[in-house]
Amino acid sequence: MDTNPNIKEKLIAEMKAIFAGDEKRINHALAVLDRAETINKSHGADELIVSATAILHDIGIQEAERVHGSNAGKYQEIEGPPIAEKILKKLNLPGETIDRVCKIIANHHSAKDKPTAETKEFEVIWDADWLINFCEIYTGIDPAKKAELIECIFKTQKGRQLAKNTL
Repeated sequence: MDTNPNIKEKLIAEMKAIFAGDEKRINHALAVLDRAETINKSHGADELIVSATAILHDIGIQEAERVHGSNAGKYQEIEGPPIAEKILKKLNLPGETIDRVCKIIANHHSAKDKPTAETKEFEVIWDADWLINFCEIYTGIDPAKKAELIECIFKTQKGRQLAKNTL
């Protein structure tokens, strides 16, 4: 079943309100959403969880900067889930959906929770975020090393294919 477009629109509006004109972060979230939807067409994860997580995956970045003085992934994983939970509850999403989205957000940089990291939804978000971040992190890298990293980093076949074709 397709994700209710109204839910996606509301999630995007909430994300934009929190990022308050920070176009870089808004565009990053929308790019991750686009890649996640593309990957998920062949991966078969829960569409609502994928969309919600893609939109909200970095939602704790400003709070991480405020509280910890850093936007490092480990701090985003701490600060993001409570913010996402509040948004998802406001939109009356089911408790199980909220829990799954928040668990992915709490692991989206580290994959420290093995059961969460092994879900289809996590794999889609991981790959979508890496597709956007890879070029920033590995600029000017040797093509052979790039190919090796793609095989090592990406979790889905579609993610690896997109990485090979676009990075």
